Amino acid sequence: MAVRAEAGQRSGNRTPVPTVSDPSRVRNVVLVGPSGSGKTTLVEALLAHTAAIPRPGAVVEGTTVCDHDPAAVRQQRSVALSVAPLLHEDTKINLIDTPGYGDFVGELRAGLRAADAALFVVPANEGREGAIDPAAVAQWEECAAVGMPRAVVVARCDHARADLEATIAACQEAFGSGVAPLYLPIRDGDRLTGLYGLLSQTPPGQAPPGAEDARSELVEGIIEQSEDESLMERYLGGEELDVTTLVDDLETAVSRGSFHPVIPVCASSGTGLDALLEVLTGGFPSPLERPLPPVSGVEGAAHPPLTADPDGPLAAEIVRTSADPYVGRVSLVRVFSGTLRPESTVHVSGHHVSIPTQRDGESNGAGSDGHDADERLAHVYAPLGATLREVEACVAGDICALTKLGTAETGDTVSAAEHPLLLSCWDLPRPLLPVAVAARTRGDEDALVKTLGKIVAADPTLHLERNQETHQTVLWCMGEAHADVVLSRLRAGGADVDTEPVRIPLRTTLAAPARVTGRHVKQSGGHGQYAVCHIEFEPLPRGAGIEFVDKIFGGSVPHQFIPSVEKGVRAQAARGLTEDHHPVVDFRATLVDGKAHSVDSSDAAFQTAGAIALREAAEACGVQVLEPYDEVTVRVPDEHLGAVLGDLSGRRGRVLGTDLAGPGRSLVRAEVPCTELCRYAVDLRAMTSGAATFTRRSARYDVAPG
Repeated sequence: MAVRAEAGQRSGNRTPVPTVSDPSRVRNVVLVGPSGSGKTTLVEALLAHTAAIPRPGAVVEGTTVCDHDPAAVRQQRSVALSVAPLLHEDTKINLIDTPGYGDFVGELRAGLRAADAALFVVPANEGREGAIDPAAVAQWEECAAVGMPRAVVVARCDHARADLEATIAACQEAFGSGVAPLYLPIRDGDRLTGLYGLLSQTPPGQAPPGAEDARSELVEGIIEQSEDESLMERYLGGEELDVTTLVDDLETAVSRGSFHPVIPVCASSGTGLDALLEVLTGGFPSPLERPLPPVSGVEGAAHPPLTADPDGPLAAEIVRTSADPYVGRVSLVRVFSGTLRPESTVHVSGHHVSIPTQRDGESNGAGSDGHDADERLAHVYAPLGATLREVEACVAGDICALTKLGTAETGDTVSAAEHPLLLSCWDLPRPLLPVAVAARTRGDEDALVKTLGKIVAADPTLHLERNQETHQTVLWCMGEAHADVVLSRLRAGGADVDTEPVRIPLRTTLAAPARVTGRHVKQSGGHGQYAVCHIEFEPLPRGAGIEFVDKIFGGSVPHQFIPSVEKGVRAQAARGLTEDHHPVVDFRATLVDGKAHSVDSSDAAFQTAGAIALREAAEACGVQVLEPYDEVTVRVPDEHLGAVLGDLSGRRGRVLGTDLAGPGRSLVRAEVPCTELCRYAVDLRAMTSGAATFTRRSARYDVAPG
């Protein structure tokens, strides 16, 4: 194992850059928690405590420390994943700070992909409200869904309204019985002065009230997770179990994700930071202990499972992409296998992703195309927030940054040029808030296209739809905060854009049967045009499409012109019958009779006659406007079920059923008009305090109200 401090990438003050060559000495820890929980403050406190930065709150740029534009720094941190490495007892800890807003769950999932364990941050005043923030519960479930080992940090223990005991109880109620305190606070009046270790029973003589009962609960919880079935009998028999055995079993339970120790921390005074670092290095798993993503050849060929071996085949993944005004595109990379070195050629492989329109199953071709390219690396960097510091290599299990990869997008695989690989994708949330944008002037159109390409490449949770029916550019976002960030990035990129109401593609159909005559006769000297067709039109059930039936007998319409009539009918249906040009669907056209001229009849004439016939039918029987319906599935806590059902009814929705979706949760299925769903992502979050989620898929078209 090698640990050393490298110089910064610029001359001047020397900034330590922790690097390792042994994956067992790496810990990748993602910090998770709602906005305002204290994650970033905790990261800065840990960095300052281990001398990675000179003081909390310092922004490191190159090798100099400055405090420029704090508002811009806070905004960037609040919406983007960032990495801060530190060194503790020869172990490199990569702290991955994630946004707390629900709109940026894509950044959270990217952080979970890059990490091997999660530190869940809850403010110490949370328990005074009686329950954990629903957004925090949703984030906990995100961690549980990928089997991520977790510990809980109760931060801001110096808060005026801090109630550590109530907060721990609220965490146990919200997150399950696997949550148990590992330390209790030692207080001098209302001031937190230290922590009492329940397992080690240190410092001696300073056990706070309730320590004995808390230790018994902790030991019993650890024993329940132990693989040694004799421990419980020995413990119940009065035997004092060895602390080393308990610690080993605790580490195993944490690594399995079934036990979650709680550590109180006060970042401002530094109380609890040493205990937290001990948990990070000794209790959390290394990259060697965590399963790696499945991998295949770029053409889909099978490949043996990867291991975190620095000498193995190179397989790394871009978990975040950003643009720096000075160095260009910056790719944050987690190396799963092999070693990344400067001055080497790598292969960048991207997945093909098809982006659906508002109607599932229909695609307008937008999305991310699969791509493969060889690129030359100049440097490998260790990131510290927005700062890049050059290093000699990045081994399996570690995290680094690469610059100027021209084809790289978030989610791409970086592998050896001579042995290209493709890592499986991680699950990304589907954006459900549409925002239509338009360039303010013709001069802004080029800037809009150019900037959109960069933003979409960097943000896989942003989907771009260019709707061919409404002629709108629609950005599908995760929520209002996400939309605001995307719009600000567009404007910062030089595209002056306006938003406009999203238009929903509608359809029309015939209201009743009708028999009409399509007559196209023109004589203007020379070769004329002559076509007459008698067609019976009738509406069909929803989703049946357009049918054309030939019932011509006796050759009243020559055989070669029958396809022309059908072509004319279908072309007119595609153009629509109203001034809004909504396509016509779900009808049958039966050609029953007609007339032709031996000289003046032609393919074009019968096409025109077919189109005229459909217009005549619309005038005779009228048309109905059809609007699209989506099947919406809402997962909602039971306390908000009534509000959700009432809201769906107010949106002209039809509830299809309600099922159980786990303890205290229900699953509501309903069909809702798409016109009523444009703002549903925002409204549902507000209605349920962020506790409910929903999905949508195409259901059908039905008659719109007058």
